[in-house]
Amino acid sequence: MAALRRILLLALLCLLVTSATADGKKKKEKGKGKGKKSVVTYDGRSLIINGSRELIFSGSIHYPRSPPEMWPEIIEKAKKGGLNLIQTYVFWNIHEPVQGQFNFEGNYDLIKFLKMIGEHGLWVSLRVGPYIEGEWNMGGFPYWLREVPDITFRSYNEPFVYHMQKYTERIVNMVKKEKLFADQGGPVIMAQIENEYNNIQLAYREAGEKYVKWAADMAVGLYDGIPWIMCKQEDAPEHVISTCNGRQCGDTFPGPNGPNKPSLWTENWTAQYRVFGDPPSQRSAEDLAFSVARFFARNGTLNNYYMYYGGTNYGRTSSSFVTTRYYDEAPLDEFGLLREPKWGHLRDLHRALRLSKKPLLWGTPSVQKINKDLEIITFENPKSNICAAFLTNNHTKAPATIQFRGVDYYLPQRSISILPDCKTVVYNTETVVAQHSARNFIPSKNGKTNKWEIFQENVPNMNDLPVKNKEPLELYSLTKDTSDYAWYCTSINFDRRDLPMRPDILPVLQIASLGHALAAFVNGIYIGFGHGNNIEKSFLFQKPISLKPGVNQISILAMTVGFPVILFVHSQHVPCRVFFDIDNKCDIFFRMKNSGAYMEKRFAGPRGITIQGLMSGTLDITMNNWGHQVGMAGEKMQLYTEEGSQKVKWGPTSSNGADGPLSWYKTYFDAPEGNDPVAINMNSMAKGMIWVNGKSIGRYWTSFLSPLGKPTQSEYHIPRAFLKPKNNLLVIFEETGGKPEKIEIQTVNRNIICSVITEYHPPLVKSWERKDNIFRAIVDPVKTGSHLSCPDNKVMNAIEFASFGDADGACGYFYHGKCNSPKALQVVEQYCLGKNECTIPIERQLLDDPSKDSCPEIAKTLVIQAECGHPEKKNN
Repeated sequence: MAALRRILLLALLCLLVTSATADGKKKKEKGKGKGKKSVVTYDGRSLIINGSRELIFSGSIHYPRSPPEMWPEIIEKAKKGGLNLIQTYVFWNIHEPVQGQFNFEGNYDLIKFLKMIGEHGLWVSLRVGPYIEGEWNMGGFPYWLREVPDITFRSYNEPFVYHMQKYTERIVNMVKKEKLFADQGGPVIMAQIENEYNNIQLAYREAGEKYVKWAADMAVGLYDGIPWIMCKQEDAPEHVISTCNGRQCGDTFPGPNGPNKPSLWTENWTAQYRVFGDPPSQRSAEDLAFSVARFFARNGTLNNYYMYYGGTNYGRTSSSFVTTRYYDEAPLDEFGLLREPKWGHLRDLHRALRLSKKPLLWGTPSVQKINKDLEIITFENPKSNICAAFLTNNHTKAPATIQFRGVDYYLPQRSISILPDCKTVVYNTETVVAQHSARNFIPSKNGKTNKWEIFQENVPNMNDLPVKNKEPLELYSLTKDTSDYAWYCTSINFDRRDLPMRPDILPVLQIASLGHALAAFVNGIYIGFGHGNNIEKSFLFQKPISLKPGVNQISILAMTVGFPVILFVHSQHVPCRVFFDIDNKCDIFFRMKNSGAYMEKRFAGPRGITIQGLMSGTLDITMNNWGHQVGMAGEKMQLYTEEGSQKVKWGPTSSNGADGPLSWYKTYFDAPEGNDPVAINMNSMAKGMIWVNGKSIGRYWTSFLSPLGKPTQSEYHIPRAFLKPKNNLLVIFEETGGKPEKIEIQTVNRNIICSVITEYHPPLVKSWERKDNIFRAIVDPVKTGSHLSCPDNKVMNAIEFASFGDADGACGYFYHGKCNSPKALQVVEQYCLGKNECTIPIERQLLDDPSKDSCPEIAKTLVIQAECGHPEKKNN
């Protein structure tokens, strides 16, 4: 009996233990991913997270380029676009603008941003830099670093490595303290030290090689719980991963510099950043998708879109000549709206690659070259019965048919078809199934500006200015990055006989400047404006001037448009001092760009000033003794704030719009109606800066026209987070003159949506899934169709265009071809009108009348354009 009791007790204990274990497992499963510690390793195939190989789809989103109020929506849209990782730089100059004084508040709150990414279930790639380039002011370096004695940036130089390590250690320790590294349970799975150093390494010779090794050792020494990377670093040390940046890394990247490192793509440029004076920069969704599919077909396992959301360069944060709007052509535009079809086409690509994940990561690759343009790449593991194929047509103009395992597959020009089971085409890079959209700027009804008022800056003379020097001081060193502006003034006494005797002949003021722009005044009168550009920052200003007998005041307002003026330096000698004219004996090749070597040795501002056409000839006044002053008076009084604006007396603007240069304008406006993003159109102005409720939304420069005869950027983003419901203070500093009454507050939407689907397009990629290692369709039947969906719960109020035939054009600009079905509009309206989303099957019997088909022999395309809006209220 006692034995029986012991057996029953033992059985009960076993049952309790089993139950507790099972319950514990359930709790663990339920809490998966939240605070769980991850182990991140890698080999020659991929990153390995918690023992699982991963395909990583990443996008660059920079926290200072949007207000924190926008972060959740941007991150969520990135996640819905199929991303599982967000990449960001860390920006030294905003975090330590003054040595020893740190700022991590507002949109500079790095830790808040990283935590938010983790809360959305995404990983983070942290690019610590500290040199980041990123078209950011001084490449992310704070100005004070430039004035450290004996410093040489980005070299094995004792002052530089001291400050670099001190800053890097601070950032790493901040992240570590908050337990944000993956092995602490956080989202940060890898980090980057330095940035594209191979571009300039030769300029530093042995010091460059030593610096690379030191930087890698320093980073890994600070934290070795996650992998560290170096992008575009062919000689990356063994314990860091070298990665690719570019547009076509699937073809240009030879692979990392070691057999145990995976192929990672840290910058796949979604377009090109723009500088003032540029025409539009574009990169098609098809080309971008092709590059990504090509990279993964060639053993790549991480692709990062630079940028996925570009955002805005607020204040004075952009590098030289870079526009305030940054990478607007990314999958999410500057306003955070989905740029279709780029966002949707890449989302579908990510799903297609995920369907192929097991073959890609556990299959054996093989390549079959059909000819110079056609190629078949398979990943197969016969033991586990998994197979994926990439069918490639590299010809840029001609489609092709390729036979694979007994089946003919049609491939459009320069395209890749993805077959996750080596049988079914679920995606083709050239055939866009995702919808398109067009962006609209709508004048706001509520946001009309009130009466404008003006305050004009005084033009100083030499006696007014506090800093004196025989020759003009160098502009960067003078402003120390505290303002875009600095005054240079001198005075000259002329006798009547010094001046031209004829009234039709005037002297000419010539200013040789190293950049970036200037406005010139003689005796307080504005005589003109001159500027360089991103390629040639230096320029020569020449304008006729009126002089008088006696004392004449020459006043120059020199301007920077972002730091620095960067040059690549290739030399066997130490860089010589750079003035407007370079000594021919100096063996240096200079190339203007926004990245480079010897960044601490850059110069700007007026260098040589002469007056031509005097009776005695040309007078060089460069060494005439000059007064200097940094900044505008309005900046120092902070006229762009409510408190500061009370410090001066504002007056009415002129009725003819001839207020002249150096004008501060002030008005108020109410927040625009609805919830759409807000913009301000500045086409009636020339160049200057904009503030809303004391917050700078950046530089504008609409007078700098592109080769197309239009401003590079006309509309400037005002985040709704900056606005109050009523009486928003709008202040503008205009440098050369404009018409503020024509400034327009706008709302921004993408309410025009479109679809372009041919009869040979594959169905939606979400028609399939891979579950329990089985690839299968989840809809029956699987059909090609046109899919439309309005944003923000809006509905399709109108079908503006519908054609089943050979229509052409782009979203917002479609036109009929020679072949069109008269039924198409009626069918589309029946399926879509009044709905938030709709799907129209691509079927001839539905969209066309066979008895009236004038072109039955061609492959037809269904083209639709719809206008979205809020549901129309029915009349009582």
